[in-house]
Amino acid sequence: MNNSLEIIGARIKSLRESSGLTQSNVANYLHVDQSLVSMVEKGKRALTADMLDKLAALFGTRVSALMEPEMKVKPLSFALRASEIGEDDLDAISAINRIALNSHFMTQLLEGEHANG
Repeated sequence: MNNSLEIIGARIKSLRESSGLTQSNVANYLHVDQSLVSMVEKGKRALTADMLDKLAALFGTRVSALMEPEMKVKPLSFALRASEIGEDDLDAISAINRIALNSHFMTQLLEGEHANG
């Protein structure tokens, strides 16, 4: 992999597969055609910043983790089969992940304040 599009695409594919989602699931969640997801995963197309943010939330990570292939990320496993996961389910998972990430960030800030003062 020699360019950032390929790195991001490979990372998205890896996280998608680890989460048990199909390209179609991700495409429906992002409101795009499945062929765009395929092209992104192959490093041939870029996503908008908003789409990257939505995917990061869906996978329970920060956007920076999508760009760093060496960063360890353990996506949540879904209890439903990928064919049964709807857009509303993915929206709910994304919202929960955003809350969890924000909570983790706030905890880190508070721990930093206690350590400094």
